[in-house]
Amino acid sequence: MSRSWLLILICLLAVVGLVLSTMSLVAHYKKSPTEYCDLGDNFNCDIVNRSPWSEIAHVPVAGIGVAGYVFLFVMSWMAARRPQAAVFMLLAALCGLAFAIRLTYIEAYKLEVWCVLCLGSLVVISLITILSAARVITARRSVPV
Repeated sequence: MSRSWLLILICLLAVVGLVLSTMSLVAHYKKSPTEYCDLGDNFNCDIVNRSPWSEIAHVPVAGIGVAGYVFLFVMSWMAARRPQAAVFMLLAALCGLAFAIRLTYIEAYKLEVWCVLCLGSLVVISLITILSAARVITARRSVPV
């Protein structure tokens, strides 16, 4: 896969992550149940998005996700022109992945309920991390020694 296609795919995935995080942010502030996200006892985004773990220092976790995906989108565009942006993109993706894994741990062991939006975001950030690493590796291989 060429480097430009990697960046386009990362852009598209960042948009998907942005949509998922925005939906989670809306659910965080919404007072009524979200009908699309209540799938029984084990899957309920409302429980997750309104739990004590849904904020860090009064900032919604979903808002952090929105900001992170916007940053990744911008970095993917910048990486096409500035190779060092790909490194920042990879570092941001790794931080996002670590954050998503922590949140998944909370869902599994503290809340014992899953949010499909959060799980979707975990898949998206995992793919972005893999593609960002591939972008950095292919860029370094093409640099003459």
